[in-house]
Parts: sequence; C-alpha cells; structure tokens
Amino acid sequence: MESKTEPQMDDLVKSIGGLAKARNELAHQAEQQYAPEVADILRTQCRDPKRIEHLLDGMLDFCFYPAMLCLYKKLCRYYFEIDPKATASYVYVYRDMWDDGENVKGVR
Repeated sequence: MESKTEPQMDDLVKSIGGLAKARNELAHQAEQQYAPEVADILRTQCRDPKRIEHLLDGMLDFCFYPAMLCLYKKLCRYYFEIDPKATASYVYVYRDMWDDGENVKGVR
C-alpha cells in the first residue's frame, strides 16, 4: 500500500531538481555574459578598480558554477597586482560563501 507522502515526496524531489537545473542554466548565462568583460579587462590591461570590483561583485553570486569560478579566479589573479588588499577581501568573501574545503575539480 502506497502512503500519501510518497507522491508528495516525488513531487518535491522533481521541484528541487527543476530548481537546480534552472539555477545552473542561469549561472551558465551569467558566465557567458561575464566572460567577454573579463577578457576585455585582461586584454586592455584595465586598471580601473571600480570596473573590476563591479565585475567581481556580480560574479561572486555564481561562483558555485565551475566556469564562473574559473573566471573569478582569473580576474582575482589579475587584480592582485593592482590592489592586493582588495583582492584578498574578495578571496575571503568567496571562501565564506562557497568554499567547502575542497578544490573544485579542474580549477586551481
């Protein structure tokens, strides 16, 4: 005999799966939009802290997504030469939000 909670649980699992898929799709779209901006900063060797920090602030929300984390790290490495103290604060904020103590596979 099937309990009433089993169909409810199935619906809940499906809803959570849908939310996770939507979250990853949104992160992918964000990465596609931020990638050219990061590339432009690196290519032009932009040293404008407001522009760089604006990007880092926006990217931080999506650093659970490996491609975005890679961009974030790339921009942090570049920014470190410009403002090491500010860069360190972005690294610490990332760690507080997303780091679980393990390296993300393929990103160092």
